[in-house]
This record gives sequence, C-alpha cells and structure tokens, in this order.
Amino acid sequence: MSVLTDRIRLHRPADAVEAAHRDAILLFLGSGGDPFDRRRYIPGHLTGSAFVLDAARNHLLLLHHAKLDRWLQPGGHAEAGETDPLAVAMREAREETGIPATPISETPFDLDVHVIPARKDEPAHLHLDIRYLLKAPPGAGPRASAESKDIRWVAWADVGGDAGMLRAVEKIRIQSRA
Repeated sequence: MSVLTDRIRLHRPADAVEAAHRDAILLFLGSGGDPFDRRRYIPGHLTGSAFVLDAARNHLLLLHHAKLDRWLQPGGHAEAGETDPLAVAMREAREETGIPATPISETPFDLDVHVIPARKDEPAHLHLDIRYLLKAPPGAGPRASAESKDIRWVAWADVGGDAGMLRAVEKIRIQSRA
C-alpha cells in the first residue's frame, strides 16, 4: 500500500461529508492508473491545495481564481512526474502567491471532492483534492499570479465559500484553540 493511501486511510474526517470524500478518494486510488493525470476526466484526478496561515495564525490567504471566479485557497494540478500532493500544494501556493509556505504537518488536513465545470477545452470532472495546512514566514506579502484576479489575507471570521471551505476553516479554528 502506498504512503498516500495510508495517510488518506488514517485521516479523521470532521463530518459525514468529509468521510464520504475520504472513501471516494480511497476508491479512486485503488482503481489503477495515474491518479494525478490531468487528462483523466472520468471521474477526475487528484489535486493538492494549501490553506496558508499567516505567521500569527490569525488570517488565511485566499485568491480570487480567474477562471472559476471564486475566492479559493491556492492549489491545483500536479506537474509531470509529481506524485506527492503535499509537494503539489506547496508548489502551487508558491506559484500562485509568491509565498514559500511550509507545512504545519505532512499529513492531509482536509479532503474534498468537488466538480470543476466544463470549459471549452475540458469536460466537467472531479477534483479529488488533498488539502494541507501551511504557514507563511513572518512578514510574507502575497502577490497575485496571472491565474488570479486578486489575493488577500482574510480573517477567519470573514472567510466565506462553499461547505468544504467552511469545514476547513472551522477545523483551523478548532486546531488553533487546542
């Protein structure tokens, strides 16, 4: 069994929805083929994303994704040869924000499966997203990439979004109180 499969299997979901996402990712990992292959549309492919906290752990870094027109955490697809979703999440965070964030833990922080709508060059498909919690160095100032319309540090209380985003933010709040 692979290290990734072991880490996903050991992940403790926050709720029944995340448990269903974990089970879907495990089933997908057991189906064979390259799970990171971006051309794998049925049902989809693995992605890695990063919830980047400021050094004081009071704010979350969000970007306004140009193609999806939504505020999201940094993340995305593996490059050719990448097989570690943490490495994908760290690279994507650096490319999309300019910040060399480091992992708080090497284990997945959250698991989410969501639909990416069809575009002219891609059919609708799933992103089976393996999410990590990262920390920015003190004084880090983000810069938006060409993939984003805007980027900013957002206080936890001000973060909006879909159920997956809100679940992750609640997990961050709980962890910071511990």
